[in-house]
Formats: sequence, C-alpha cells, structure tokens
Amino acid sequence: MSAWIAAAGQALLIALLAPIVTGVTRAVRARLEGRAGGRIAQPWRDIRKLLRKPPTSPEGAGVFFSAAPVVLMSTSLLIAATVPFVSTAGIAGSADLIVVVGLLLLGTVALALAGLDTGTAFGGMGSSREMTIAALVEPTLLLAVFALSTRVGTTNLGVIVAAGASDPAAVFTPASLLAFAALAIATLAETARIPVDNPSTHLELTMVHEAMILEYSGRDLALVEWASAMRLAILLGLLANLFAPWGVATGTTWTAVVIAAAVLTVKMCGLATLLAAAEVYAAKLRLFRVPELLAGSFAMALLAVLTSYILA
Repeated sequence: MSAWIAAAGQALLIALLAPIVTGVTRAVRARLEGRAGGRIAQPWRDIRKLLRKPPTSPEGAGVFFSAAPVVLMSTSLLIAATVPFVSTAGIAGSADLIVVVGLLLLGTVALALAGLDTGTAFGGMGSSREMTIAALVEPTLLLAVFALSTRVGTTNLGVIVAAGASDPAAVFTPASLLAFAALAIATLAETARIPVDNPSTHLELTMVHEAMILEYSGRDLALVEWASAMRLAILLGLLANLFAPWGVATGTTWTAVVIAAAVLTVKMCGLATLLAAAEVYAAKLRLFRVPELLAGSFAMALLAVLTSYILA
C-alpha cells in the first residue's frame, strides 16, 4: 500500500468513525442517566439530513462566516491524514506536534471569527469565551506531549508513538501520568465537553461552542458538526496512541493496517465510553472557574516536562 493511499485511508477512517464516537458518548450517557437516548449512528443520520439542505447566511455576514466550515473541516482532515492513528510509517506518521496544535488552533480561530462576523450578541460572546479557553488549552497540549518528546528527542508524533510501542521503558516515566491527566483535561476543553462546556445546552449564559454556530444551517452546519466530531475523535486517538501505543502498525501492509484500524476503533470507543461516564457524574464549572482548571492542567504538564528532563 502506498503512503498516499494509507494517509487518505486513515483520514477517511477518522471521518467515518468520528460521528460514531460522538454517538457512543451520547448513547452511554443516556443509558447511565436512565434515558432511552438515540442510536449510536444517530449523529450520522443528522449529518446526512443537514447535507441535503441548502445553507443560509445572516444578513451582513461576510467571508469569515462562509469560509469557517471549510477551514474547520480541511484542518481536521489534514490532521487525520498525517497523525499516526493507524500507522507510524509514511505520510500518516509524519505529523509534527507543533504543526498539529497550530492546525487545531487555526480551526478554532476560524470558527471564532465566524461568530464575530455574524454581528450577533451570542456570536461575540461565544467567540470571546472560546479564545480565552484556547489561550490556556493550546500551551497545555504542547507541554503534555513535550513530556514524551523529551525522552525521544523529537516532536514528530510518529517517532514518539513508534518509540513508545517498541521501548515503553525509555519513553514512559511516572511523570507520564501527569502528562496524561493534563492532556485529558485539555481534550475536554478543546472539544467543549463537561466540565468546561456542555455540548447539549442552549442556555445563553453557559454556551461557548454552541453560541458561535447558532447562525449556521444546512450543509454549513453539517460541516461544522462533522468537523467538531472529528476533532473529538482526533484528540481521543492522540490520547490513546501516545500513552497506549500498542496495536499501531509500523508499516503500510494491508494486514497490519486493518488490525491497527480495528484496535484504534476499540480504543476510541473505550475512551468515549469513559468520557460519557465521567460527564454523568461531573457538573459544568462556572465560567470564571474554568481558567483555574486549565491553569492546573498547565501546571501538571509543566511538572511532567521538568520531571522528564530530570529523569532523562
């Protein structure tokens, strides 16, 4: 299998799997709350229905509003194609940590600008809150993975995952637990999950992500929802493969890739189940308490980096 085909196949896998991961979180949360809930494939049905409808734009909206869904989806697909989710070889394992975080931030900024471009009170409120959270989350994402990269000597995610799979003792230390906790909290904040945000609320005083996309409809809303699901799947996949890299293929043979894809699916669905269970027993923080949580995660990531240097 050529490297380009492997990268395209990996991006397609993440794109197809992302709504399923979102469906797993919703279904598990509904069951734990004693509700019937929807089926696991319901997010796919919602996206398919929205893709059939033409989009509408609010009066006065400009290029940022129109371009944001495409930018958000493009950055998500690029990350999905280059991060070592299935294989560490070729293009699919060539992503650099700093580039990946930059692409995530690019999508966040595009959506924040779209919220401002609508000229509505909700859009501006959600954009300001989103950028405040992003300013605290992105450094934590970098430092949490730096705790592993210092042991390997590179920020290439493919090399980090391959090293963790082949020689775990050389990569993982007790400080890796701090890095895992920091990255987990950053994932919750980056994907607008409880306790930072509630993806199922439309209460204007608490909305962050939802406030920025209230004006979207039709195909544009489908792209935003699909890309948001992909970002959740991407970060859960990173969390799984960086700290539990077993099962990731080191080549691009069909057998190894298929097995690795199956293992990745199990990992992501398992993390989605844990995420849903945690959300049932956690409450959303007040907005002014969110920086305290994110500052704590940043401190844990910084301690993980310092400890990794000392133990190196």
